[in-house]
Amino acid sequence: MILTNEKKQEIFKKFGKVKTNTGSAESQVALFTHRINHLTEHLKLHQKDFSTQRSLLKLVGHRRRQLDYLKDTDITRYRDIIKSLNLRK
Repeated sequence: MILTNEKKQEIFKKFGKVKTNTGSAESQVALFTHRINHLTEHLKLHQKDFSTQRSLLKLVGHRRRQLDYLKDTDITRYRDIIKSLNLRK
């Protein structure tokens, strides 16, 4: 997967409010979402790539746990990130 430092910093700046805020739940969810979208496109072309499929499922689980944490701690931040990333729920 080609994810350059510039792209990461752009994601962190948009969702973490500062490009050095890499630990916030919003920035991590945004990074997971970007990676999930990339792997989903890859799997559309390569259906039998089972290692990528496993990686995708692990990423979805990580994102789900981050979103659950965010929902439990601050519901407004959760709703904002769901709306801005166009995630279901």
